[in-house]
Amino acid sequence: MSFILKTPTLQKLKPYYLLFALLLLVSQGCKEKTEKVSSQADLPEKETFSVITGGIKVGHLNVTRAGDSVAIDYDYKNNGRGPTIKEAVVLNADGFPVQWDIAGSSTFGNTIDEHFKLDGKNASWKDASGKATATVEKPSFYVNQSGSPYSLFMTARVLLNSKDQSVSALPAGDLKLTELESIESKTGDSPLKLKTYALSGVNLNPSYFILDANNQFFAMIDARFIIIREGYESEEKEMRMLAEKYSAARFEDLQKRFAHNYDKNIRIRNVKIFDPKTLALTDLASVLVSGNKIQSIDAADATAGENEIEIDGAGGTIVAGLYDMHGHMGEDDAILNVLAGVTSVRDMGNNNDVLDSLVQKIKSGTLAGPNITRMGFIEGKSPFSANLGILVDSEEEAIAAVQTYADKGFYGIKLYNSMTGAWAPAIVKKAHELNMPVMGHVPAFSTANDMLNAGFDELTHINQTMLGWVLEPGEDTRSLLRLTALQRLPDLDLNSAPVQKTLDLMVKNKVAMDPTLAIHELLLLSRNGETQVGTLDYIDHMPASRQRDAKEAMASIADEKEDKAYRGAYDKIVETLKMMKARGLLIVPGTDLGGAFTLHRELELYQQIGYTPAELLKLGSYDMANYLGQKDRGIIEPGMLADFFLIPGDPTKDIKAIKKISMVSRGGVIYFPSEVYPEFGIKPFVEKPAVKEN
Repeated sequence: MSFILKTPTLQKLKPYYLLFALLLLVSQGCKEKTEKVSSQADLPEKETFSVITGGIKVGHLNVTRAGDSVAIDYDYKNNGRGPTIKEAVVLNADGFPVQWDIAGSSTFGNTIDEHFKLDGKNASWKDASGKATATVEKPSFYVNQSGSPYSLFMTARVLLNSKDQSVSALPAGDLKLTELESIESKTGDSPLKLKTYALSGVNLNPSYFILDANNQFFAMIDARFIIIREGYESEEKEMRMLAEKYSAARFEDLQKRFAHNYDKNIRIRNVKIFDPKTLALTDLASVLVSGNKIQSIDAADATAGENEIEIDGAGGTIVAGLYDMHGHMGEDDAILNVLAGVTSVRDMGNNNDVLDSLVQKIKSGTLAGPNITRMGFIEGKSPFSANLGILVDSEEEAIAAVQTYADKGFYGIKLYNSMTGAWAPAIVKKAHELNMPVMGHVPAFSTANDMLNAGFDELTHINQTMLGWVLEPGEDTRSLLRLTALQRLPDLDLNSAPVQKTLDLMVKNKVAMDPTLAIHELLLLSRNGETQVGTLDYIDHMPASRQRDAKEAMASIADEKEDKAYRGAYDKIVETLKMMKARGLLIVPGTDLGGAFTLHRELELYQQIGYTPAELLKLGSYDMANYLGQKDRGIIEPGMLADFFLIPGDPTKDIKAIKKISMVSRGGVIYFPSEVYPEFGIKPFVEKPAVKEN
């Protein structure tokens, strides 16, 4: 159940997990206002675009125009899932939508039934979050919840004609267009002259796209995903890398402005320290950081040295940095994880080139980001493939991929859905010879028992294990069946022989479980129109668009029977995890949802399976450091890496206290979330602590 690729709508062009943006200013600076664009009548009647990920075409975006009406057909399938969307839009003379009807299904099957209408000054709309109305006193562009990325182009046409290339948005906020640079295509004898743009005001980060010299849509670009004009597919990689360049410029700027690289030692005084060995807080103390390491733990009133910066902890708690053990890291995830105290991430599969670049930028200090432990993603070739990592077509290719990852210094191997299960024993044998653990999904037409017998060291996603107890032979989990079949779980007898056999194998082989419970909460318990329960503690700090999207279900719930089945499935999952914990199996906290706030939620949910708050702090830091063999972190002691965060409360009594982070040390570089969150449209949770230079 990976969130490796999220549906890139106007609101959700970057995973996971994230809304509202800071205007990106690149070296070209602010541009002169562009001349008015041509009328709608000058646009082509038909446009055709290819959807490409990992260099493979996975779908289409087709546009048909008749006067002021636009019909859009958007469909792609990657990793056995993806959106199917039909849109009918009516634009006024200035290009603003006056009617917008969107139908279809989302990436994970939730029914899309969205409608917008503007009648004079009266605007009304209906989406997954419910119905709303507004009186429009000035021209405002409706930002849909579930439409295709062609929304970018329609928005850009309006912004190019607007003063300062900005306009009000519905339901809330403002949209801003920034011209970035001029480029040329390389296809054909007559290369197209193109311009790249950033659209801000909806996502946490800008959305990037390209127009041609006639201001017609050419491409939507993302570091991993592109929608590009038909006939220009050969340029997709180069165009995608432009998005990486622009994103890097934004995050490098944030690093320069908000990363505090003090040239003195740092003393955080008047703090209690969480000790994972005792599961308790120490008395008040002070922590001295020198370079990227903890130098000493001293008395709370220890005299400050001449070469020290003092940060007043105000009686708060210092906790070692947390781990998200199931990430797919991008630049936006990187900084948001650090701000949330997640200073280490195990990346479970990625575009290897993008990940290599990100790791180097974090190590060099160019970007803020966690320590990244890389897992080598190996996937079989099929129409359902997740187009990441290395795709293989034979056992020999899979074994060669293991060697490739070992040569590049990856920590371990992750196998995915389209792998042929029969290859697993040979893959595991090769990986173990290279001292690399193996984990992952249960390949289609295989069971968890097959992977356990093959030598898996860890199972990924609790549903992947439990499906083997309810599926019929031949059922294909490369599709959404691996999610929808969870409706069968309520009738499962956990004391039955098949269940106990799997648990026995896990115990015998000392296999860990990475359940990604927060995803299952989202999948099984979220409902249209209701704020997702996992966001309740922080959603009012998020931008308005994020609050809107938090009322959207992930899956389609057809009726009361399905509603009851999904809720029962979640309860059965919790019961299963309780049994695993009771039998001594290690539960590995990972999100597959971008980490940050969702890692906090993942830990909170483990209270349902029997962990105390103190045990969760230990599990999320010290235990994971030991599990990965990283002996330089996970505890606040002299000589350890200075990866920790400061909170005002006592997380041993209430795990939710970890949300209110006032300061993070990432290898001795200090970040104050209250300084950075506003750049993403996020309202800070707590004020910055007092800082004194001696």
